[in-house]
Amino acid sequence: MSGELYLTDSEKMAVARAEAEKGAAEGGIPIGAALFAADGTLLGAGRNRRVQDDDAAMHAETNAFHNAGRQRSYRDTVMVTTLSPCWYCSGLVRQFGIGRVVVGDDQSFLGGQEWLAENGVEVTVLNDPGLIAMMGEFIHTHPRLWNEDIGED
Repeated sequence: MSGELYLTDSEKMAVARAEAEKGAAEGGIPIGAALFAADGTLLGAGRNRRVQDDDAAMHAETNAFHNAGRQRSYRDTVMVTTLSPCWYCSGLVRQFGIGRVVVGDDQSFLGGQEWLAENGVEVTVLNDPGLIAMMGEFIHTHPRLWNEDIGED
């Protein structure tokens, strides 16, 4: 999968969605992400693995970033995520200068995407009905796990 070319935001989001679906099938939180080069080459994909790995830091964006390996620069990369990035993942985007973020759903949760946009990151919101439904169902079915993931008591 890594190294393949994805030209449209929809094609890129399909990679992140597949990761979210894998995470759900594993008993985890259904959030997926993928990091792409400017030309659409997939650098790395990942999913929220907090439950599976018993690792509070393994959000979808951080997993995708980790799986992409070292890059000389991140300025021209695109982070695609099924859910608006939390403050932790928004910090990763800013720290490494990722130039663009594509969000599949900001209705279920609104993280730091407005802060990213205010600080020069290009943010595109798709609000895909299928992703909104998937996250809404998860939040309804697993409220304690969801609150743990977003740092709520």
